[in-house]
Amino acid sequence: MKSSSILHKLFVSHRPKVSALALAIGIFTSLTSLPVSNADAATSPADPDKVLKWVFNVAETGFDPGAAKDLYSNGVNYVIFETLYSYDYLASPVKLIPRVAESMPEVSADAKTYTIKIKKGIFFTPDEAFKGKKRELTAADYVYTLKRLMDPKLSSPHSWLIAGKIVGLDALATQAKKTNKFDYDAKIPGLEVVDKYTLRIHLNEPDFNLGLILAHNPTGAVAREVIEKYQDIQGQVMSNPVGTGPYMLVPDEWVRGSKIILVANPDYRGDVWNHQGSSPDDQKIMAVMKGKRMPQIGRIEINVMIEDQSRWLAFQGGEVDIFELEGPLAPQALDNGKLKPALQKKGILLSRIPDPELTVYYWNMQDPVWGGLTKDKIALRRAVAMAHNVTEEINIVYNGNAIPLDYPIPPGVVGHDPNYKSSIQYNPAAANMLLDKFGYKKGADGFRTLPDGKPLEIRYTARTGPIGKLQTEVWKKTYDSIGIRMKEDLVQFSEMLKAEKNCQLQTRNAPWIADYPDGDNFMQLFYGPNTGSTNNGCVKIPEYDALYVKSQKLPPGAERDALYHKMTRIMEVNTAQRTGFARYRNMLAQPRVIGYKKHPIIYGEWMFFDVEKNK
Repeated sequence: MKSSSILHKLFVSHRPKVSALALAIGIFTSLTSLPVSNADAATSPADPDKVLKWVFNVAETGFDPGAAKDLYSNGVNYVIFETLYSYDYLASPVKLIPRVAESMPEVSADAKTYTIKIKKGIFFTPDEAFKGKKRELTAADYVYTLKRLMDPKLSSPHSWLIAGKIVGLDALATQAKKTNKFDYDAKIPGLEVVDKYTLRIHLNEPDFNLGLILAHNPTGAVAREVIEKYQDIQGQVMSNPVGTGPYMLVPDEWVRGSKIILVANPDYRGDVWNHQGSSPDDQKIMAVMKGKRMPQIGRIEINVMIEDQSRWLAFQGGEVDIFELEGPLAPQALDNGKLKPALQKKGILLSRIPDPELTVYYWNMQDPVWGGLTKDKIALRRAVAMAHNVTEEINIVYNGNAIPLDYPIPPGVVGHDPNYKSSIQYNPAAANMLLDKFGYKKGADGFRTLPDGKPLEIRYTARTGPIGKLQTEVWKKTYDSIGIRMKEDLVQFSEMLKAEKNCQLQTRNAPWIADYPDGDNFMQLFYGPNTGSTNNGCVKIPEYDALYVKSQKLPPGAERDALYHKMTRIMEVNTAQRTGFARYRNMLAQPRVIGYKKHPIIYGEWMFFDVEKNK
């Protein structure tokens, strides 16, 4: 993907007149050029003899699209729960297309009203919650799904996607906080069910990313009956996913943290593969896939393997069909980013992309030792930021399979600036001088104390496993270089995310992969009101927050870019975080895999490619 690509050209509305404002929203296709069409048959074309063997490198957290935060669980959610929109499989730059919606939405002249028609005859998979009746998907299900993201009981990590945007929805959430009960039956002006298959969304302000948000997993439709039957005390339904998508979870074969089995939904309507790519590799995929009814794969077996070497050995032994080659293992298969000849001879295929990702280093701004905006606290964080060698970390932990970033919006995402230079650069000598100046004195043991003489220590948290261990070793070297004690804290991935959401971690490497390919998705990571959801460092800087609110009212372009530059400088001055890197995603596929290509936004592309039948 080229960073200069204009991802936010607005679709042409099907109404007679569309304002210039409406020509700035990020939706890309029209009714006459859909890359995927509905098949005539009402049953899934998937072949039960086609089995895909996949692997996760961390354990899943659960399968509730409104509650699950991690990439891996949401890969499963993508194929169970259906959003109104999705992305073309091959198009580069990414292109938004209808999924459950009949077409792209109609947009009012002021770009504040979206009218969306959904396809008829789509049904949820059978469940006891439906009491033996077939349950059709309707516009009301999307109203319920969007309302649920704002329910204080659920405390969804995705509420920021729609907070403050839909007329009347925030007031409903505020009322729920007072009464301890969210009134799902209350009608609000912002979510209008025009008829059974038509949804109209009224916004407080124009939102130039609404189409992209409605393609994001948390907006995948859930059925109210299912939620009310199975929800836990927090309102989550992590163990009983019931959706309309191409696959279903097999509960009896699910071993938490170890094995996940999905089978094709027999009543799924099916699509005809008709994606358009541009590269030579795309042309090869098109030649073998065009015209196939999808999905083709009947069963997906996902094993959780935390250890790098275990995953690699399983792939080499044919026990895994597609394998994510993370940094520590890169030298085993790659040479300067290309697949080694020995693997090429075996027919192994490599799909390699720079992830639309930012790994950021943060220091918890609510922590009594590391947080705060006083000069001494800023100096402490800035010194650490200057003492850390990002390039060295990339080489040691990821074997060079990442790109250092100066700007928080990565390549391939609208708003990226390849010429931006951060004011924070590697300089350990200057870092030590800064700490000396602000009273962080070294004792006889070589370690510093706080200005008041109390001990100074940082607890660095990482996930269990080889990468986490390497990260702690690299960061200990950083802290040792400026005389600060560091305690290693290796925890399970799911537990780390829970603690982080509650602002209980001091610091870690926090990766963020784009929910949608726009700079807003990265700049919101540091917005104060998003603390508890996406703002991992729990940072609240009023000046930054004010500019972020202003930026949301602007379409992509020079004016918004100027605000993003100011916001980035504010973050650097206060050093609440330090921009790190974006990793390459290397996916290896066995010869039996047909038509696979890593998509930059979708994780869990299982409905877009094929495999040979099991022998």
